[in-house]
Amino acid sequence: MVIMQNGYDPSLPVKETSISFTVTPEQAGERIDRFLAATMETLSRSRIKSLIEEGHLACDGICIREPAAIARAGMEVVLTIPPAAPAVPQGEDIAFTVLYEDDDLIVLDKPAGLVVHPAPGNETGTLVNGLIAHCGESLKGIGGERRPGIVHRLDKDTSGVMVAAKTEMAHQALSEDFAARRIDRAYLAFCWGLPNPAEGDFEGAIGRDKRDRKRMALTPKGGKWALTHYRTLQAFGTGAALVACKLATGRTHQIRVHFSANGHPLIGDPLYLRRIPAASRVLPSAARAAALDFPRQALHAARLGFTHPRTGEKLLFETPMPEDMQVLERSLKVDQE
Repeated sequence: MVIMQNGYDPSLPVKETSISFTVTPEQAGERIDRFLAATMETLSRSRIKSLIEEGHLACDGICIREPAAIARAGMEVVLTIPPAAPAVPQGEDIAFTVLYEDDDLIVLDKPAGLVVHPAPGNETGTLVNGLIAHCGESLKGIGGERRPGIVHRLDKDTSGVMVAAKTEMAHQALSEDFAARRIDRAYLAFCWGLPNPAEGDFEGAIGRDKRDRKRMALTPKGGKWALTHYRTLQAFGTGAALVACKLATGRTHQIRVHFSANGHPLIGDPLYLRRIPAASRVLPSAARAAALDFPRQALHAARLGFTHPRTGEKLLFETPMPEDMQVLERSLKVDQE
């Protein structure tokens, strides 16, 4: 039995739609994504799989995020289809600090918590939406409709300096410079434990974690080579450290993966820190509490240097750690002096 609600029309999904099924004995034993794909003709299996992973499926009232879950006879299955997002991002009033701007590009200090470009689950309220509102309609389509102006990105909860292109010429030139590693990028991060040696390199190919598609991992096969130079700026006993990182490559989650793989996950990292680190035990109680309660990866893109694509001028931008990381630093200094 199929129950369609909210006037569902597959040709025009402008409202959130809930579609309900009851699994028959004949359908039992199938993977839930295959069951739904066979039952629904309007959605592809890949689209159904994405909806499941985004948390839009309930089986007997329980949210299921695993497409390989097995359908059972009598199971009540409810798939919620979110309203369609605009094909082209629209301008929105999004707050960010502009460090530099001219006719070709804009440099900004991205706050933590801001997604860079629209994606499933974050179709609006992104930096791209804010850039379109700030720069005007001329930005739309620069480098692609869904990511206009974007030549590099920072994770949602990573703060710091970014550059975006306002012309096709600038987009192409900056993209080539990033690909050729001609960009000067440095980060500040707080990690658990004390790296040994205090200065060195973390190296290793990075690819998608086969056990968790949201994570990256060091992979012996199929990954892309990555190199991170690090230097310890301050040690908080042996429990934590403030480090400076310079990227020789620019892989997804590179700093987070390299530090986690080498036993020093970033403080607050929701993906690569899944248990209370042993290093936390040596911190004073107040410092330990501040570090364990830090709500995001303690990572800030502190410096960005590049050559202006039109003038050839060498530009360098630096920003201090945001207030939450400064508070964390002060907390970690407790009883250290």
